[in-house]
Amino acid sequence: MSILGVYNPLNIEIDHGDGVYLYSKEGTRYLDFTSGIGVTSLGHSHPSLVSALKDQAEKIWHCSNLFKIGNQQEVANKITNNSFAKSVFFCNSGTEAVEAGIKVIRKYFNNKNVKKTKVICAKNAFHGRTYAAISASGKSKLTEGFEPILKGFKQVKFNDSKAISKNIDKETAAIMIETVQGEGGITPASKQYLREIQKIAKDNDILLFFDEVQCGVGRTGKFLATEWVKELNPNLVAIAKGIGGGFPIGALLLDNKTTKSMSLGSHGSTFGGNPLAMAVANEVLNFVLNEEFLDHVREVGFNLRKLLKEEIVPKFPKLVSGVRGIGLMIGLEAIENNEILIKSLIQEKLLTVKAGQNVIRMLPPLILEMKHVEEAIEKIDKAFSNF
Repeated sequence: MSILGVYNPLNIEIDHGDGVYLYSKEGTRYLDFTSGIGVTSLGHSHPSLVSALKDQAEKIWHCSNLFKIGNQQEVANKITNNSFAKSVFFCNSGTEAVEAGIKVIRKYFNNKNVKKTKVICAKNAFHGRTYAAISASGKSKLTEGFEPILKGFKQVKFNDSKAISKNIDKETAAIMIETVQGEGGITPASKQYLREIQKIAKDNDILLFFDEVQCGVGRTGKFLATEWVKELNPNLVAIAKGIGGGFPIGALLLDNKTTKSMSLGSHGSTFGGNPLAMAVANEVLNFVLNEEFLDHVREVGFNLRKLLKEEIVPKFPKLVSGVRGIGLMIGLEAIENNEILIKSLIQEKLLTVKAGQNVIRMLPPLILEMKHVEEAIEKIDKAFSNF
């Protein structure tokens, strides 16, 4: 094999996609509840995205940030006009956005000549695979073989504000958590927890950094998941995945005071904010910033969770025990090994992905309709009936 063996793909070669469906090379159609792990927010081959990409490709693909990129400013304006953010740094992935945020945290306090460098994170988290990201996650599965990991990160229990308070000292610079833990098992941060950590951050003059690489950009039914708590005021939010609709884009959103900490040349990216990426992101934002679109995500997500709770969990009590999540970020809690159940779903042409805590993760495209929900429930019912 000429491909580095770091992946273990399914024995399915995808040929093309259309909306909420993927088609194999052999022509088999699958209902896609993975969205490329939360990436294809508008489904596959969305005509608006195809058109935007084609139009831009005929103009210019790349010119780097040596020059002004017009549609970059347009995308940044849409984000800052519809969020807490004062500025946006564009990159190419979620882990790059997280990495940028960690650098901003260090730079902010360094500029103030204050020795604050430590970041408190949550256990069971996933922030990406760069050195800083795996150090922040602290999971042995991610860090094994890559030691020594970077110093300055402390992991405490998720959804436990007292655990954060106990671990703050004079060198603590920030709290960094996922607003909804994705890889860890589709676990939302409680609203009370978010309110409490904001107070902790304010009382201790530290920054609040939310990783919304998976849960942001409409996935929970809000543009940012932090918006579910109206009084929440983040300093930094990392986004990626859904904002590109399948094109590689990441972004770090910064508030006013963290924006001021970053000076000319303090960070950069060769491909970040390139014209192709911005053309696609601009079109995605036209959808996910629309309140009717977000209403649809909330409604369809609610109905999918409701049907799973009422029709699947009671019927298969030896296989699954509950449903968790928010919007169209949904976890089906497995009793039987989740990988075995996921394989049975594949046999019925429904694609899902595993998550921590033995959870079956469902991240369908945000354009999902009730007819697709009903189709999924039928497939789950049939798959689980085989046990």
